[in-house]
Amino acid sequence: METNSIQNVAVLGAGSMGQQIAMLSALGGFTTYLQDINGESLSKAGQSLEARMDDWVKKEKISGEIKQAAFDKLHMTTDLKEAVQSADIVIEAVVEKLDVKQEVFAELDKLAPKEAILATNSSSIVNSKIAEVTERPKKVVNMHFFFPPLVMDCVEVVKSDQTSEETANAAVKFCEQLGRTAVLLEKEIYGFIANRLLFAISNEALYLYENGYADFEDIDIITKKALGHPLGPFELMDLSGIDVGYYANKQLYEETGDPKDKPAKSVEEKVKAGNLGRKTGKGWYEYSGNKKVKK
Repeated sequence: METNSIQNVAVLGAGSMGQQIAMLSALGGFTTYLQDINGESLSKAGQSLEARMDDWVKKEKISGEIKQAAFDKLHMTTDLKEAVQSADIVIEAVVEKLDVKQEVFAELDKLAPKEAILATNSSSIVNSKIAEVTERPKKVVNMHFFFPPLVMDCVEVVKSDQTSEETANAAVKFCEQLGRTAVLLEKEIYGFIANRLLFAISNEALYLYENGYADFEDIDIITKKALGHPLGPFELMDLSGIDVGYYANKQLYEETGDPKDKPAKSVEEKVKAGNLGRKTGKGWYEYSGNKKVKK
């Protein structure tokens, strides 16, 4: 598929990641459908995006005309068939669980046009494990946007052994049309590049915390002050969603059986308690709106 043939985009999942990918697509001039099985989630996504774009207009990042044109391109629906029936590319951004993604892709394979690219925004799961439930593995690819997509200028595009060059090139060029830097990985590896580096840091930070070497706040301070990182590992977990890392580790452990890949006990406790970070108002820290207030 040539890039200039991509006109219609579908994004599945109206969470923080999916809604911003959809907005980015609409701002890029593409007719975009944002689909979620939960109508309330779509309503909240619409309100969140309206507020963000109003803020951009006030800060003169975009004009009111650009904002209106983007929202004219953005459509929301709970109907999967409606969202994907004319799509040239579908970007899945649902929960980071392999079985859920496989279920979604099996349905997509039936409903989306045969030439449509099926992309997963998974932050760690390789696309070959998802593509195996479809009849178009050549058309399946990872497009891992970083959070928040409306700000972060990077997308990891990952090929499997079966992903075609045409599909990979179209995905890269599509990212560029969205104003994002796409980096193509020719080989699959769990967690890709960025998250493998982040896993190493966060796993060590969790080890130091759980074994009483330092409080998590102090580990964050050292990471920022000594290493120059904009966020500490615990702040980053809160930003991206503690559940995202938890499910990624859980999936890795299921694949390897290596105890070191199991989710950390403190992370599992937070997920079970529903304290997932900024999106729930409490994680390692507590938040009022989007502002950190205390532990």
